[in-house]
Amino acid sequence: MNHFDDTESLITVRDWLRFAVSRFSEAKLCFGHGSDNAFDEAAYLILHTLHLPLDRLDPFLDASLTHGESEQVQAVIERRVKERLPAAYLTHEAWLNGNRFYVDERVIVPRSFIAELLHENLAPWIEQPDEVASVLDLCTGSGCLAILAALAFPNAQIDAADLSRDALDVAVRNIDEYSMQDRIECITSDLFGALSGRTYDVIVSNPPYVNADSVATLPPEYQSEPALALGSGEDGLDATRIILDQAKEHLNPGGVLVVEIGHNRESLEAAYPALPFTWLETASGDQYVFMLRHEDLATRE
Repeated sequence: MNHFDDTESLITVRDWLRFAVSRFSEAKLCFGHGSDNAFDEAAYLILHTLHLPLDRLDPFLDASLTHGESEQVQAVIERRVKERLPAAYLTHEAWLNGNRFYVDERVIVPRSFIAELLHENLAPWIEQPDEVASVLDLCTGSGCLAILAALAFPNAQIDAADLSRDALDVAVRNIDEYSMQDRIECITSDLFGALSGRTYDVIVSNPPYVNADSVATLPPEYQSEPALALGSGEDGLDATRIILDQAKEHLNPGGVLVVEIGHNRESLEAAYPALPFTWLETASGDQYVFMLRHEDLATRE
């Protein structure tokens, strides 16, 4: 049955919202790129398509759509179901802590837990945000964490490094939109490979961390993201190992390293029993982001 042939009875935002939720649920879509359920994703796509405020669904639920608007809403629902693309690739935007970023298929959809930590200026680990002079966002992707770091540390110069030149093109677009060209420098670098001699007060990184078994079973929504930004060896820790081995050379005394590692806490602690990881609390728990100081890394055996 073609669900998109029998939509003439769908008149209002409420009608299309109900239809979209039903279709998303029936198609067993996977969520996790900005929303975690069919209702929120449907509401976001409909409001965005109709150019309505994303945080005000209720006032518009009983508004009738024009024929042209109905066609546009139908088209975005159909693409989401048939192409299994993350919503962010359909709207070319992603939101982190109220900040909008441009995204497309050249970059992973931003969803880092580090964003909420930067929103709090990495407190209490950074006591004086105004005194932070230099920050590195390693594996910057769309540049979102570099931009959030610039907002968190207003006197800092930021390096945004990534192996993918395509990703850095997206980062440049976002940096331009935030008018931060004078504060953020994009650098093509395989982790620390092109950063010789550069040191920082703060290094943040959301590197690839998906293990091989998980990569092989990713749903289509995740498979549409750049593979380079997801997988990191058999156990998902290949990139993190390099970061831990080399970060001390790029951290200033007293500097902090903040890295997101997904569900790999147990494996990481087993691999580095001598490192005093501090696990940072996020809205989803304290399993996903660790912090180490320069001194922690400098004294490791």
